[in-house]
Amino acid sequence: MSADCTLVIRNPAELVAVVPFVMGYHPNDCVAMIGLAGARVEFAACHDLPPPDWTEADADEAAGAVADAVARQESRLVAVIGYGSSARVTPAVLRSAQAVRTRGLEVLDAIRVSDGRWWSYFCSDKSCCPAAGTPCLPGDSVIAAEATFRGQVALPSRRELTAQVAAVSGARRAEMTRATERARRRFTDLLAGDLTAEQYGRLVRQNGKAAVRAAEKCYRSGGALSPDEIAWLGVLLVDRSVEDYALDRAVGGNEWRIRLWTDVLRQVEPAYVAPPACLLGLTAWRVGKGALARVAVDRALAEEPRHRLAGMLHSVLGFGLPPHLMPAARRRR
Repeated sequence: MSADCTLVIRNPAELVAVVPFVMGYHPNDCVAMIGLAGARVEFAACHDLPPPDWTEADADEAAGAVADAVARQESRLVAVIGYGSSARVTPAVLRSAQAVRTRGLEVLDAIRVSDGRWWSYFCSDKSCCPAAGTPCLPGDSVIAAEATFRGQVALPSRRELTAQVAAVSGARRAEMTRATERARRRFTDLLAGDLTAEQYGRLVRQNGKAAVRAAEKCYRSGGALSPDEIAWLGVLLVDRSVEDYALDRAVGGNEWRIRLWTDVLRQVEPAYVAPPACLLGLTAWRVGKGALARVAVDRALAEEPRHRLAGMLHSVLGFGLPPHLMPAARRRR
């Protein structure tokens, strides 16, 4: 995934400190590959450490798949950072570094991070890389402050990131259930006449486009939709033409768009989750929030495994394709 904005790092300690902000959460039991252009962090890709029961061939295949995604990026310089115990991290990091090298990329450094300290696999100078490890920079370091100032957030773990796209519960869920029933009746009443297929499609498109524009106007000005407005939008987005209309408008690095589609995703009933989840995933991916895009698409596929756009976005994220390729991919749908 691309970074939200490039950050300049001056040493390995700053690189370790900035990774959680690029990823959107503090990694654990995983290997991160950080792409750099000189001293600028350009992107990060992350994969879990291989399970203990995996064979060497399985681990090599997984490392190769991530290395392929990294190689598709524009950066030719990569740092590999593993998070966890030495026994599990060391073979995974060295395997990943080798996989990257075989694809023609240069590995700047290979590092392990655990319990607030980091170790470099490439440095044997005990004056700068002691055997006991080097303490990680504090949470209020200059590089962390710079990332925070630019709007980047590092959540405690991926679990907190997943919670950002989880369905609302309690009183709000009950309210949305009632609002959805009203939206369904409204949709039925809208199409109650003796309509031709062309008239049906035109009526749905007209209402869908109006609902999308109204939602965008509301969030652009800092507002939020009511339960009835969210339910109505969710019902209309099920129509492919309305979903496509919203997708074509989901351009630019607007944080309000992320807020809009997060709110809709979290509040619609399960049957209506896939379209707003894909809209959030696409918007997040386009602004460099790859981790958020991933959990949004995962939510879409969990509710609707055969949803076409969700499947396509899953492949795009898995292959590590850069956002500028998306318009061409959309035209082929």
